[in-house]
Amino acid sequence: MSSETHGYSSSLEPVVRLEGVHRVYHLAGEDIHAINDVTLDIWPQRMTAIVGRSGSGKTTLLNLIAGLDKPTQGTVWVLGRNLNQLDERDLLALRLHKLGFVFQSFGLMPLLSARENVGVPLRMRGLPPAEREARVDEALAWVGLTDRAHHRPYELSGGEQQRVAIARALAEDPELVLADEPTGQLDTRTGRRILELLRRMVEERGVTLVIVTHDPQVMAEADIVHELRDGRLVGTRVKEGVGVPGR
Repeated sequence: MSSETHGYSSSLEPVVRLEGVHRVYHLAGEDIHAINDVTLDIWPQRMTAIVGRSGSGKTTLLNLIAGLDKPTQGTVWVLGRNLNQLDERDLLALRLHKLGFVFQSFGLMPLLSARENVGVPLRMRGLPPAEREARVDEALAWVGLTDRAHHRPYELSGGEQQRVAIARALAEDPELVLADEPTGQLDTRTGRRILELLRRMVEERGVTLVIVTHDPQVMAEADIVHELRDGRLVGTRVKEGVGVPGR
């Protein structure tokens, strides 16, 4: 990692900013406050973890950042854009061109090879075939799966499937990657390897990474940990030596 990524200047802007965000669901005549007055910043080129027990609002928060859900109140800014002001076409373009996603269940298409799965979002973006293939090859090589490129998901281990999912995100050259329990279906050793890949993504590729997790390994590795409880932000921990504006 370059020296610039270790420190911050006072003028550096967050990649994600939530200001007074509420998300209320109306179920059976009752208001459920999934997110309750959350204000926080996600800083660039950092691994940030969102943690909390089941039902604490972690996945709802991730969906709000991704523009897959809308706040009942408050504002979500992503890469300088107010998501409240974007229509569905703009939100889709933001997800397709600026964001990458890694899911607990891998999210691979079962009838496609690893190579084809990595290329799906690039096809959606309409990239020329030569550029698309070059990106796919580079991403699979980066996660160490060149020799498994033509295998379908059922021919791959859980760890290999998650590496394909990481390659798919990387091939898009995203500024922000959102990961929902990326080690949740993996044993401890395999989860550690995936975590090492995610760390490399931040350090070598300059990606900003947000991980929703309950995995203690991820919490220990993350640069910044935000804890949610009953939809509220109840604490933030910054790893020693990690620069964050205002601290």
